[in-house]
Amino acid sequence: MTATGPDPEDLTARARIREAALRHFGEHGFERATIRDIAATAGVSSGLVRHHFGSKQGLREACDDHLVKLVRRFNDRVKADTTYADLSYVPASRAALKPYQRYMARALAEGSAAPLFDEMVRMTEEWLADIDAKRADPSPVDLRTRATLGTAMALAIPVLYEHVSRVMGVDIFSPEGDRLLSRAMLDIYSHPLISPEEAAVLNDALDKTPLRATPAERGPTLGRHEEHHDD
Repeated sequence: MTATGPDPEDLTARARIREAALRHFGEHGFERATIRDIAATAGVSSGLVRHHFGSKQGLREACDDHLVKLVRRFNDRVKADTTYADLSYVPASRAALKPYQRYMARALAEGSAAPLFDEMVRMTEEWLADIDAKRADPSPVDLRTRATLGTAMALAIPVLYEHVSRVMGVDIFSPEGDRLLSRAMLDIYSHPLISPEEAAVLNDALDKTPLRATPAERGPTLGRHEEHHDD
């Protein structure tokens, strides 16, 4: 099995059910999607869905596990390629994720798909650890925090697929769009927006800035008191 080739499981009824669930969860959300409609799309009975997955929650967990597997295979392929002689697997891997964009966007917005997000954080930690080993200056922020924010920013592109494609004027999952996206990301990553010296000045300013509670943290009672005082 190649890094982007089909999983043997995808030839089964179980896989058809899972693909139908990914579609329905993405289009309608977890609460509105029904096992009956998912079964109809997969061409099976509702009983077979329950036989394979137990419940709608079990079906959603299977969807998340499938996406984790896809992303992990992509990541392993990238880490194994030390020559960059053939990068054709990159657009192929992104295209493999395209059918799942609606599911990912909705699931992440709803606060689910935790296994996918957590696995991507773990993989990002591995990449950052390798980078940290070559850094001349130690990071002032822990590895997990940086990996989490890096993952969130990376997921923003596929989750916001329609907006990104619209503004760029090209489908980012098409060959042309993927090439443009890749070149843009390489340029961004290879040219820091600020210098280490500027970052040091900003970090020092952060250290000198007192922490203040947000209006939500202050609570309604304190907020009303402050409004009365300001009057």
